[in-house]
Amino acid sequence: MQKTDFRGRMYMTHPTKAICKMILSDFVRVTDVSASDALFNEEDLSKSMDAVELIDYHQEKQHKGIKFWCYNAGHVLGAAMFMVEIAGIRVLYTGDYSREADRHLLGAEIPAISPDVLIVESTYGIHTHRPRREREHEFTKMVERVVKRGGKCLLPVFALGRAQELLLILDDFWDSHPELRRVPIYYASSLAQKCMSVFKKYINMMNDSIRKQFEVSNPFESQHINNLRSARELEGYTGPCVVLASPGMLQSGLSQELFEMWCQDPKNGVVIPGYCVEGTLAHRILSKPSEVVLSSGESVPLRLSVDSISFSAHSDVNQTEDFINKIQPCEHIVLVHGDRKNCERLRRHLSEKNENFNVYTPGNCTSVKISFKREKIAKVLGSLASSAPSNGTQVSGVLLQKDFQHHLVAPEDLRLYSDINCATVFQKLHVPLPQPTVSTSKDAEALAQYWKAKIEKKYQPVEIVSINPQKQMTDFKHEKNEDEMEDEETTEESKIFALNIANCLQLVLDPKKLDEAFLEWTTGAKNDLLVNGVLHLLLGNEEDESEDIQDESRLLYIVHTLLRQNYSTVDLDVKERQVAIKMNGKVVALVDSYGRVSSDNAPLKRRLDMAMKRIILSVFPMPHAMGCLEE
Repeated sequence: MQKTDFRGRMYMTHPTKAICKMILSDFVRVTDVSASDALFNEEDLSKSMDAVELIDYHQEKQHKGIKFWCYNAGHVLGAAMFMVEIAGIRVLYTGDYSREADRHLLGAEIPAISPDVLIVESTYGIHTHRPRREREHEFTKMVERVVKRGGKCLLPVFALGRAQELLLILDDFWDSHPELRRVPIYYASSLAQKCMSVFKKYINMMNDSIRKQFEVSNPFESQHINNLRSARELEGYTGPCVVLASPGMLQSGLSQELFEMWCQDPKNGVVIPGYCVEGTLAHRILSKPSEVVLSSGESVPLRLSVDSISFSAHSDVNQTEDFINKIQPCEHIVLVHGDRKNCERLRRHLSEKNENFNVYTPGNCTSVKISFKREKIAKVLGSLASSAPSNGTQVSGVLLQKDFQHHLVAPEDLRLYSDINCATVFQKLHVPLPQPTVSTSKDAEALAQYWKAKIEKKYQPVEIVSINPQKQMTDFKHEKNEDEMEDEETTEESKIFALNIANCLQLVLDPKKLDEAFLEWTTGAKNDLLVNGVLHLLLGNEEDESEDIQDESRLLYIVHTLLRQNYSTVDLDVKERQVAIKMNGKVVALVDSYGRVSSDNAPLKRRLDMAMKRIILSVFPMPHAMGCLEE
């Protein structure tokens, strides 16, 4: 892991971590390359192992909303199938698994929850394993025939898994056959011996038979099994013996060395107890050729007997089919860990058994895309969940999404269930009114009545209210300081009138400056749209009130009104759809119906560009929706 870019989290079961460290450490020890060419060293291994997190069967873990847990896979001690749940979609990855219990391990368990996608091995395709008892009987007879004729029997095995199973079978067979006890059994793997300590430690993860036997004695400690450190220990030995040596496919190591020593003696024999990959020595001798090429390049006659029997802890077609049937409904099946022929044969077999299966056989590094349509369910929390809604009742709130989960909460409960706080945005917009200035309260009230009548033609209800000026002292340009306001008494002349429009916004009129007003509202989609319409009525002319006035025309009237507050001569040309700013009788800038400014005066153009952006964003809170901005 230290040699890659991966910096995520890594999980292993307890036995897997212990065995993994032993196997990789042994790899570093036996690797015959320079330090610069080595894949990793002991320091890299130590750091990687320190980063491993432990997980038990059925223990649920979460990482960024992704849930996962594991089940016993039955393949080897500590092997696990992982169920991964992402956004409600469950994927079960079996890895190497076996549904059949053996001498020391339980078979792979059936998950209580059905997955949506099953990724399963196809190592044996449509091959069917023979019953375990039958295979054990045949295996012991193969070994017995070799030793009874005085030969040496080689059993190529891997350090972990089948080796422990075969040792238990041989130990039991030697116990029941006293005549064989004089024949030594050797376990030729220092790594395997180390791994045995892990098997002794995790007896609790094995089957009932082993656990019961452990109460009397350790089943992995036998008087019939001896340790063999090297092939030299058997030099000069002429009697029969049984040797379990790794690796399992005779491609290197002690098993290959012993095979080359014994292959020319017809009394000797080799029993291949597991799966052999094409191209390996173990696979080649299964066809029983007359000659075999040694590692030195020399061709010698193959005279020892060659037998094979499968003790592979991989699922066969019957186990796979039974496993799939028991975890239904699972429509999507991805076949991996098998050669192309076996994958395709198993795919056809499963598809013929159930036409509803979608079976995929991707090649290495090939993506599989599967679409799912699921209803999204939101949990109602907080005050919204205080009472159950009746049928047909609409429930409204804030929808929170985190780690593929959805929660519906009231705005005031946001801080309880998230890092978000609920806030209200209150807006206040200064609006110049195209009306003559008047100074009496009677005229102010009349003006309020005028605007009420004009606005309520389109928006209702509109209500005139009177406001204490002390509550509005920050609203206008002519505001007084706090001491002055306290000394002032509220009079008819200083009374402020406001229009409550549709119970959503308020138009406040200044009695001292009746050509100005303020629009006040709480931001929201509905309120913002209402403000747009009211602004159109306030800033438009009488002839501008028809429904067919377009947004760009409306913008021209507003721009014309606002620019007159800052420039002495501003002309509106409705026909040409533009506003012209004049200085000394000459046009110095033009603004079109989209707010675009053209001028030869660069400083003036910059000021007008900025002014237009502010006008558009102020007058149209949703400018893109109103069609006022191109970009």
